[in-house]
Amino acid sequence: MKGGYRCTVAMATVFAVVALLCCQINASRDEELKNLNELVDDFTPCGARCHLMYEGKGDFERFNGCFRNATERHAYLNSFSSQPQSAKYGINQFSSLSPNEFRDLYLRATSERTPPFLRAKAKELPAKFDWRDRAVVGPVQNQQACGSCWAFSVVGAVQAANAIAGSRLEELSVQQVVDCCFQNGGCNGGSPTKALLWLRTTQVKLVPQSDYPYTAKNGMCHFFLRPQGGVGVGNFTVHNFSGQEEAMKAELAERGPLSVVVDAVSWQDYLGGIIQHHCSSRWPNHAVLLVGYDATGEIPFWIVQNSWGKDWGSEGYVYVKIGGNLCGIADSVAAVFV
Repeated sequence: MKGGYRCTVAMATVFAVVALLCCQINASRDEELKNLNELVDDFTPCGARCHLMYEGKGDFERFNGCFRNATERHAYLNSFSSQPQSAKYGINQFSSLSPNEFRDLYLRATSERTPPFLRAKAKELPAKFDWRDRAVVGPVQNQQACGSCWAFSVVGAVQAANAIAGSRLEELSVQQVVDCCFQNGGCNGGSPTKALLWLRTTQVKLVPQSDYPYTAKNGMCHFFLRPQGGVGVGNFTVHNFSGQEEAMKAELAERGPLSVVVDAVSWQDYLGGIIQHHCSSRWPNHAVLLVGYDATGEIPFWIVQNSWGKDWGSEGYVYVKIGGNLCGIADSVAAVFV
C-alpha cells in the first residue's frame, strides 16, 4: 500500500503543477505540452515506459478523471493484498484509459463451448514446471492497440510445440494469422479455437515473423507458396479443466505451453505478484499463453505470458493462483501438436 500511496502523491503533484502551468497565458501550446509530458515522465512511477502522452488540455483532463477513478480502484484491489506474494495494483501504461476503453482495445478474445476433460488421474508431477527453462517459449510480445491477443496466444503455442518437437525455436508470424484467418476479426477480436481449427483444416503454414512482420492493424492476407517452409498445425485439443487444475498441470507438462482464454478485466492495473482475488471467470475476453506453474511456496500459481509488452506486469508475465478457476483460466484450454 505504501507504493500505491506514493503513486497517488506523485500524480497529485503532477496535476497541481500542471494546473499552474496551464494557466500561464504567455506559454505557447507546444511548449506547454512538452513541459506537461516531461512532468508526467518525472513524477509517475513508471516514467516514460507508460507512454502517457497528451495532445491537449482536454486530453490531460480526461486522463485526470481516469486516474482519479483508477486510484480508488487500486486502493480497493490492494486492500486484499495481505500476504507478501499477493498481487499489487497501481499506475501502469493503461492508467490513462477508462475501464471501457481498456476493454474495447485489449479484451477482444472470445471462446467456444468446450467439452470437460475426462482423462484418467494424472501421475505425480514436479512441484515446479516451467517451459521457459527448456528454451521453447518465445519472448514477450506487444499487441499494441489491436485486439489480436487470440493470434498471439495461438502463435505462441504453435512455435513452442514446434520447438518441443525438435526444431529450433523461431518466432512465427502473428500478422499472418491476423490477416488470413477470416473466421476471426483480426484486430477486432477472435477465438483461439477458431484460429487453430483454421490452421488444421487449411494446413496453412506459419512463416517466420521476419517474413511477415507485425503491424498492429488489419491488412491484406499474403499467401506464401513455399511447400517446405513454415510451421503447420497437425492437430489440437481444447478442454474445460474447471475443477481439474491438477490435471491441467499434467496437460501443460506433457503437451507444452497452452493457449487459454481468461477474464482479464482486473488485469488493467496489475503490477506483479500472485492474483488470488477479484478475478472473475464470468466473461472470457482475453487470450494468453500458459507456460508453467510453481507450487513450491505457500501459494501455488500459474505462470502466464501476456501480449502487452515487457513493461506490463512482471516483465510481461502474470501469476494466477492455482485452484478455484481464478480468471476463468481453466475454462478453455488448448494444446497444440505440430
